[in-house]
Amino acid sequence: MRNLVYAINMTADSCCDHTKGIPSDEILDFHANLLRNADVLLFGRITYQLMVPYWPDIAKNHSDTRSTNEFADTFDAVDKIVVVSKSLDRPEGKKTQIIRKDLKDEILKLKQGEGKNILVGGVDIPSQLIRLGLVDEYYFVIQPIIVGEGRRLLEGISLPATLQLKLVESKIFPSGCVALHYLNR
Repeated sequence: MRNLVYAINMTADSCCDHTKGIPSDEILDFHANLLRNADVLLFGRITYQLMVPYWPDIAKNHSDTRSTNEFADTFDAVDKIVVVSKSLDRPEGKKTQIIRKDLKDEILKLKQGEGKNILVGGVDIPSQLIRLGLVDEYYFVIQPIIVGEGRRLLEGISLPATLQLKLVESKIFPSGCVALHYLNR
């Protein structure tokens, strides 16, 4: 069975807004490594449209730093699924499909299939997947800043029970960012 892995950057005060934080090569390299262990990326429509066509365009042009170009290449190589979108008529690119059916059933089918990890990003869809108990691993990259505003994980979501996570790895980057890897118990 494949693992569903959630990875997100957040500030020290738990803001998950992509416009906050410190972009860095070390964080791009970290996330590129996560992508190499996945063969499917899950997104909601909003996150998908933030990522595509931005990263595929960089992959085509190699118009940025080494780390940015490498992340773009890795991102572009992975299949993408936009889940439960009602407003996205058709995806961009050949490597993307849209699932419009029941979220839990579709994710369970994906998890039972063959392949590498399934990686999910964003806030809304991952919050729903966490509530449904479908996330197996968590990667939180905490940035050493406090912004005092912005979207938070699980905002407006009530969990049926407290999740007990097991810390299996931590990494401190030269910038002061900390990557925490947890397993769902």
